[in-house]
Amino acid sequence: MPGPASKRRIPVAQPGMSDPHQLFDDTSSAQSRGYGAQRAPGGLGYPAASASPQEAFLADPVSNMAMAYGSSLAAQGKELVDKNIDRFIPVTKLKYYFAVDTMYVGKKLGLLFFPYLHQDWEVQYQQDTPVAPRFDVNAPDLYIPAMAFITYVLVAGLALGTQDRFSPDLLGLQASSALAWLTLEVLAILLSLYLVTVNTDLTTIDLVAFLGYKYVGMIGGVLMGLLFGKIGYYLVLGWCCVSIFVFMIRTLRLKILAEAAAEGVPVRGARNQLRMYLTMAVAAAQPLLMYWLTFHLVR
Repeated sequence: MPGPASKRRIPVAQPGMSDPHQLFDDTSSAQSRGYGAQRAPGGLGYPAASASPQEAFLADPVSNMAMAYGSSLAAQGKELVDKNIDRFIPVTKLKYYFAVDTMYVGKKLGLLFFPYLHQDWEVQYQQDTPVAPRFDVNAPDLYIPAMAFITYVLVAGLALGTQDRFSPDLLGLQASSALAWLTLEVLAILLSLYLVTVNTDLTTIDLVAFLGYKYVGMIGGVLMGLLFGKIGYYLVLGWCCVSIFVFMIRTLRLKILAEAAAEGVPVRGARNQLRMYLTMAVAAAQPLLMYWLTFHLVR
């Protein structure tokens, strides 16, 4: 007879030991404990990153001194460049010639095409300084001449393209020839003013502005030539030539003949006669150059 059922002895797991019936050890708790032990103070669960080389460089007082010295050198270099630029290129003066607005441009274009209707040609001054062009239609500007020159080159390219004669070299020759004639005009007038000993406030930039207004009439002549042929070209260009002649006479006489005009004295004497001839010559050269630079663009 069998004896009392023997009690199965179940082993008691000791602390730190896994279940004997478990095939694999459970390491999740250990990993979690290790993960928690390695948790960074920031609370994101990643170890704290070490300082970057840039931060270490900036933390160095010697590097800070070098950066301050380099900044001071850069500031001194910028100041030196600005002084030299103002010496050779009067940036401040150029800003004056581009101080225009839409109303000024419209009035100036009307003055260039219809100078016969304008009465007061005096340039307005404020404390011995001419006012900005946007406040005085008689003041010279560089915006209209610059835009007119660019437009003239584009219109010349269009005219050459309609005649199957367009090429980059020919268009470049057209632009460079216009600039060359403008440069020769300015140099010739400056030399003439020096020889005649004219005491005037007419500057080189003023001359560039006044001589650059002829491109407006040249654009009109070429466009009318493209639309209506040579008849339209000669009619519009002839009108623009007469208009620029009148405009230059009435404008330059107040610059070249400033003393006689201010005193209201008739032009007398050999020197004043030379000044008048110089004014007439500059005004008469504009229609000739307008025709010379455009006649070959209309066929």
